[in-house]
Amino acid sequence: MKTFFRYVRPRLPYIALVFLFLMLRAWCELSLPGYTSDIVNVGIARGGVAESVPDALPAEEYDRLYALDPDAMAAYSASDGVYTLTGEPTQALESLIAAQGAADERYTSPTAAYILNVYESLGRSRQSIQMGYILRTGLKMLSRVLLGAGCAICLGYVSAYVATSLSRDMRRDVYARVLSFSPSEFDSFSTASLITRSTNDIQQLQIMLNMSMRMVAYSPILAIGGIIKVVEIAPSMGWIIALAVAIIAVLLVCLFSVTMPKFKLLQTLVDKVNLVSREVLSGLPVIRAFGAEERETDRFEAANTDLTNTGLFVNRTMAAMMPTMNLVMNGTTLLIVWIGAHQIGAGVIQVGDMMAFITYATQIIMSFLMLGMISVSAPRALVSINRVSQVLETRSSILDPESPLSPDPAKAGLVEFDHVDFSYPGADEKVLTDITFTALPGQTTAIIGSTGCGKTTVVSLIPRFFDVTGGEVRVEGVDVRRLSQHDLRARVGFVPQKSVLFSGTIASNIAFSDPDMSQEDMAAAAETAQAVEFISQKEQGYDAPIAQGGSNVSGGQKQRLAIARALAKKAPIYVFDDSFSALDYKTDRALRAALKERMSGATVLLVAQRISTVLNADKIIVLDDGRIVGMGTHRELMQTCEEYRQIALSQLSKEELANG
Repeated sequence: MKTFFRYVRPRLPYIALVFLFLMLRAWCELSLPGYTSDIVNVGIARGGVAESVPDALPAEEYDRLYALDPDAMAAYSASDGVYTLTGEPTQALESLIAAQGAADERYTSPTAAYILNVYESLGRSRQSIQMGYILRTGLKMLSRVLLGAGCAICLGYVSAYVATSLSRDMRRDVYARVLSFSPSEFDSFSTASLITRSTNDIQQLQIMLNMSMRMVAYSPILAIGGIIKVVEIAPSMGWIIALAVAIIAVLLVCLFSVTMPKFKLLQTLVDKVNLVSREVLSGLPVIRAFGAEERETDRFEAANTDLTNTGLFVNRTMAAMMPTMNLVMNGTTLLIVWIGAHQIGAGVIQVGDMMAFITYATQIIMSFLMLGMISVSAPRALVSINRVSQVLETRSSILDPESPLSPDPAKAGLVEFDHVDFSYPGADEKVLTDITFTALPGQTTAIIGSTGCGKTTVVSLIPRFFDVTGGEVRVEGVDVRRLSQHDLRARVGFVPQKSVLFSGTIASNIAFSDPDMSQEDMAAAAETAQAVEFISQKEQGYDAPIAQGGSNVSGGQKQRLAIARALAKKAPIYVFDDSFSALDYKTDRALRAALKERMSGATVLLVAQRISTVLNADKIIVLDDGRIVGMGTHRELMQTCEEYRQIALSQLSKEELANG
């Protein structure tokens, strides 16, 4: 949660503005039942007479009342034969006027009936008085409705901005954090989980934040205001609201305790479905080749069924909440009407008061109902917050030094391994032991060995995808841990074992290191990588589209484009991690010849499985079980290294080996 609040803090002014709009909206909402009560109690029951004393009296009526109580009539002053109320009416005056009233079946108040008779004697119409009061009150209600609607619109705009901008920043930071992860951090999160966290989880958080500002914060304000109004109108019926709130609170606690564990499980099951789906889609050719469609379908169905069953449980629980809450609300309304009818008969409250009480009770219950709806979604959002926070709080094990050094220009392209040991994070056994060699500029250093001997691990240490656990890897005379990652990787053109292309065009993939790369530089890199032939065969040439992952080109074409991308970088060091495996022997030979001719000043490190690829390397390093067991040229190793000789003889005949 601490990480989440770090994103909330810069938006506190906007959140304060949200609360201002909430308060205004609540004030508007809470004023409406009062106006409804006034229309019923005053506009209808009292004929539109809200005052307890008439604001004007004819002379004869004034004289009659003056004779009864001269002091009480001191609030009136004469003007053109009409006495007008000029001061505040005293209690004596109110008592005097109340005593003049007589029962009238049209009105509930004898005082109102008397005042209407007075006004009628002054030429005022009873209907105009009544309709005037109702219209004035109606206009006040309309103004509150319009103000409340304006507040709701502004509230929606500001809350949407806060929620979307926060999720935008969080999504951006998650993306940046994932880009900084080393392979060891990736191992703690599956790719499917990272995708879910950066999309679905942040979306859940955004929805929850928006709803929280518009509903969660609004509900308590409306509920507290409603309770205050209820106490003002009919404190004797306040226990009904307390009973309804207690029942709702118990229901929400029960609901929360049941659904919280399921929401935690739900997100895990979403990850599982995404993981299975991703594996099936990426491995579809293999699945078809082995006829494993049915087995994989069963695996997906198992994950999908678990997610469905958990989702059904949560949705059924939520579905049961609404009818239960409606039952409580309808029962509360029925109880208010029953109790209120007795109190109206006893003269404790009026009909309008009961109507307002019902409306306030509904607002209070709806407030708790809104909280209940949010409380069901809150666990899922809290789980999402924790999952996103886990990514944001995970620090990469590969960090830039506080004071990075600069490479030594005199040692440009030089790569040195000095007694390097390495073991993967969390593993006890060493993958590499005492690896020592030097790769010189202008030379090709090849690494060969059996599968799993550590070849890829060796070259992965050069761009610092991992940190060594012992010894040093130096690039251009500086320990790679003392260089900034940007400076280090700017000096390395890396072609991974599994060629990766990005959606776009052939040109955008080759020019990946520099989007402004010239056409001539792209063509030169493609020519060296032996990619010009198949590029020229495409109708759109370098503008031919590349699908995601390079799915619309062959394995060899994909590998050549990946090589061209690295060569176009014009780095002093090139690393080819088994990057020629999908090439035929002719293309392999032509590519190596082009590399030797056009990249003669660069340092080339070449990992290969095929002896033919490394035959002409200036230096060949033979690895076995993470150790160097041989180092030299092809001819030297054929004489001195048994492991190399066995690999060579298993792939080529003695004549082929002799001819190089």
